Formats: sequence, structure tokens, C-alpha cells
Amino acid sequence: MHNELCQRLLSFSLRIAKMADAMPVTTASRNGAGQIIRSSSSAAANYRASQRGRSRKDFTNKVGIALEEADETEFWLEYIEGLEVLSPRQLDGLKIEANELVRILASIRKTG
Repeated sequence: MHNELCQRLLSFSLRIAKMADAMPVTTASRNGAGQIIRSSSSAAANYRASQRGRSRKDFTNKVGIALEEADETEFWLEYIEGLEVLSPRQLDGLKIEANELVRILASIRKTG
């Protein structure tokens, strides 16, 4: 599962980056694009790092950071949706995936 989740988070962050590239160049959308690329890639990187944790506490801490970043990605998707610079169709799948990833990471953190 962990290797599959690493791949899923990486794929999600790449989808986010491609979505950000498709956004029009405005001050507000540039801000959202940069923030969402950082948070989604950080979620993926921190979860990957959790797999090499030195202890159970280190693992749980890194999963917690990945969870925070995935949740922040959900926020930035809502922000971008509010800007109305992309169609709902372009965002719906990403919003669903972000929510699922947040739930998975929360469950992993809880069970430690």
C-alpha cells in the first residue's frame, strides 16, 4: 500500500502542476498556482520521506506533515475554484482525489 500511495501522491502532484500550467496568467491565479504546486508536491515528498523514517515517531511526524500539505492543497483547489479561472470539470477530479488523499493520510497518522 505504501508504495502505491507514494505513486498516487506523485501522480496527483503532477496533475496539479499541469492544471496550474493551464491557468491564465493573472496575479491571483499565479499565487494560487505556485502555492498549490508547493503544497501538493510537499505532500508527496513528505509521505515518501515517512517511508524512510528513523522511528515510529519520525514516521508519524512526516505523515502528519504530508496530511497538512494535502489539506492545504484542498484549500488551494477551493481558492482556484473561487477565482473561476478553470471550469468545474477541470477541478472536480482533483478535488475528489485531494479529499481521498487527506482521508487516507489521516487514517495512516491515526493508526501510526
